[in-house]
Amino acid sequence: MRARAFTFTTGLVLSAISWGAAPVPGNSDADFASAPPAKVPAGVILVKGAWSSASDAATPVPEGGIFSDQVYRSNYFQLTYPFAVGWKQKFAGPPPSDRGYYVLSEVEPHDEHIGSVLIEAQDLFFTQTQTGAPLRADYHVERPLTRTTVAGRLFTRLDSVSPVTQLHRTVLTTEIRCHTVQFIFTSTDPKVIHQLVDGMRQLTIGAGAAPLCVKDYASGANVLNRVDPILTDHRFNSIPVRVVIDTSGRVKFIHFISAFPEQVRLITDALQQWRFKPYVSNGKAAEVETGIVFGVQLSKPLISGKQDPQLPPARKHDTT
Repeated sequence: MRARAFTFTTGLVLSAISWGAAPVPGNSDADFASAPPAKVPAGVILVKGAWSSASDAATPVPEGGIFSDQVYRSNYFQLTYPFAVGWKQKFAGPPPSDRGYYVLSEVEPHDEHIGSVLIEAQDLFFTQTQTGAPLRADYHVERPLTRTTVAGRLFTRLDSVSPVTQLHRTVLTTEIRCHTVQFIFTSTDPKVIHQLVDGMRQLTIGAGAAPLCVKDYASGANVLNRVDPILTDHRFNSIPVRVVIDTSGRVKFIHFISAFPEQVRLITDALQQWRFKPYVSNGKAAEVETGIVFGVQLSKPLISGKQDPQLPPARKHDTT
């Protein structure tokens, strides 16, 4: 199992701009090759040995998307987003946080003053409140929250502007596989924002086969046999894990969002012994994707309070 370095964030969620992470050459859905060291910004504690990893290198994971030939592609989200000639990836996102927050990519033109596009996601299995790109204190709502359809999928849209910097910001949010996925457009020119949003017509989000997304399925009567791992080291950290359960009730795939190597080994050994009641959909057994937290409970959310009105309510079942 190959993995990438992991960072814990303190304070507010950091964008790819503040992370300053370098692009990872060759990074793809099927490759967990070790990334070169990234610059660590203020407010971040680097925990050596705590990584994002998966039980195989072929099954797509959220952080495995790539930007290549003017196109951002994510096999996990079945998403393809082409950009105009001259746009490039400024940063490949860092590994996910222990709450399942992902900076997937930041893309900008060669003239970086024109604008930028930030693609990010939040795992709804592990966030305690719906977080995302909330309205910042120095921003005013420029247009009321609206709903729109892009690539055949419902999005929410929020437009805001900073009177101080004259920076315009538009956030389009949808939900895919129990993740909120956001596209954040920023520019000092409203016409550029309009062009960027209009360019999302080229976006495609597939509806191919994927496990059913079921929150909290690994609990209660659904678990027929459970073996708890005995974790002796690094007991201070939460270990969020996404698993795919096959039609016979066995764990088929494990995605460790944040774990130390020894924790990965112990939890993998334990999960291989778990047995679940097969999930039935439309009268047939179906694969299920769900989340489990080992170790200590997840820490308090970075942004707390009322649900962000930008984000659609989480659904228990999501076939996409």
